[in-house]
Amino acid sequence: MIDPRTPILVGAGQITDTVGKPSSDRSRVAFCAEAANAALEDTKAAIGGHALGHHVDAIAVMEFFSDISPRFASPYGRSSNPPQSVANRLHANPKQLLYTHSGGNMPQYLVNRFAEQIANGETELALICGAELLRSTQNARRAGLKIDWNEDPGGGEPTRIGDPRFGFSEEEARHELRAAIHFYPLLENAIRGGLKRDVDSHMKAMGRLFERLAAVAKANPLATRREGYSAEALSTISPDNRWICFPYPRLMNANAIIDQAAAVLVTSVEKAREWGIPQDRWVFLHGCADGTDTWIVSEREKLDASPAIRGCARIALDMAGKKVSDIDAFDLYSCFPSAVEVAMKEIGLAEDDPRPISVTGGLPFFGGPGNNYVTHSIAEMMNVVRARPGSFGMVTANGNYLTKHSAGLYSTEPTKGAWKREDPKKFQAELDALPKRRVETIPAGTGTIETYCVTYGKDAPERGYILGRLDSSGDRFVAMTPDDPALLADMLTREQLGRKVSVSDVGGRNVFRPV
Repeated sequence: MIDPRTPILVGAGQITDTVGKPSSDRSRVAFCAEAANAALEDTKAAIGGHALGHHVDAIAVMEFFSDISPRFASPYGRSSNPPQSVANRLHANPKQLLYTHSGGNMPQYLVNRFAEQIANGETELALICGAELLRSTQNARRAGLKIDWNEDPGGGEPTRIGDPRFGFSEEEARHELRAAIHFYPLLENAIRGGLKRDVDSHMKAMGRLFERLAAVAKANPLATRREGYSAEALSTISPDNRWICFPYPRLMNANAIIDQAAAVLVTSVEKAREWGIPQDRWVFLHGCADGTDTWIVSEREKLDASPAIRGCARIALDMAGKKVSDIDAFDLYSCFPSAVEVAMKEIGLAEDDPRPISVTGGLPFFGGPGNNYVTHSIAEMMNVVRARPGSFGMVTANGNYLTKHSAGLYSTEPTKGAWKREDPKKFQAELDALPKRRVETIPAGTGTIETYCVTYGKDAPERGYILGRLDSSGDRFVAMTPDDPALLADMLTREQLGRKVSVSDVGGRNVFRPV
């Protein structure tokens, strides 16, 4: 007998639109509701998806890119309460209206959270959804269209959930380091250093890794880039694959300019039976975990590691009574190669492990819909394990700069006994107790480059950044290049890892030069 309070995922909906025209009718919240209705229909409930929507008592919407970043700000307005807007379209009256703070970890985090609430009898039917319309927004701007996405659905302000802190320190921001496109390349060169590879061999290895994702996307009709790029094409600089931030060319970056929406539904075995949801739609969450690494990248003890990913995988597997070898498919968060490489190392997957490391095609090829990608990966993993009853799939989720992590272990095989997870505060206390590197904000003298990256404009390199260690104290420091095109060119043609530099203050910023 299955415990009636056991949490299960019962519906998944995904939409990718690569050809539709922008309109006032399809706002971000309307797109969320489309995916939610698809998830409701996917349950095949005896009472029908429309009627099931009335029973939704918790709605969580992923924060839209346009509400986070000035770069993606929309001129077409917004909903003042996104989860209420979705609820109105579903004719639901939920007790919980949640709008997340930024973080690609949040979809899996919310599955874990709602599963616990359902097991405790606190929630009956939870909807997790999100959408991005950056393709439509860009096209509407270019065409000069007048679109109105403003909406006041009532209900006041939604409850915000997640960690609202910026992912960077004041010291990092003082040196222009604020974005993923800076931090993941820094992590990448640190990984390369740990593997003792030169640039050329590591570029080829990254190409081979992402070739695997591109092949999955080629076979996925919901993917936005279905060319099936080869390892050579991915690792070769070309007009279609220009440098974005060394060592990443364009096709090794998450593709955010897409129109995608996804939703999943979580309920209990008891309610699924009451509503007539067939058991072949049920997907059990066998294991889950959440954890946050050292928040500030420059303070991390090791730049090529993630104790949180390692621990999340261990806790989820232990909860399920499984080993890594028991998992049939993975969807590893894949915004950049470094995220995948670190996850594989921490979980214990060899580079040549034949099992899928993505079931969607990953953020560069399937699409990178902001904070909502993992809703797609969970939805797709539901499809995978339903198609192979009894198989197990692991989803990993990542927010900020390899900072916030969540994991989930899925199967159609029922869990045994009462569903109960380990209190995530226990693991977080272990992570918080790990040592941190001191960052010297007024470094002077000589030091050694630990890692580096070089940002590009449209046609040429613009600035180089390093994290280094001072010879005098061993403390870490952040520094940037002066206005010196020759130094930028040198950083792209000569090995920088382990190189000796001098560092000093120039105009309120730490500037380095080779010695």
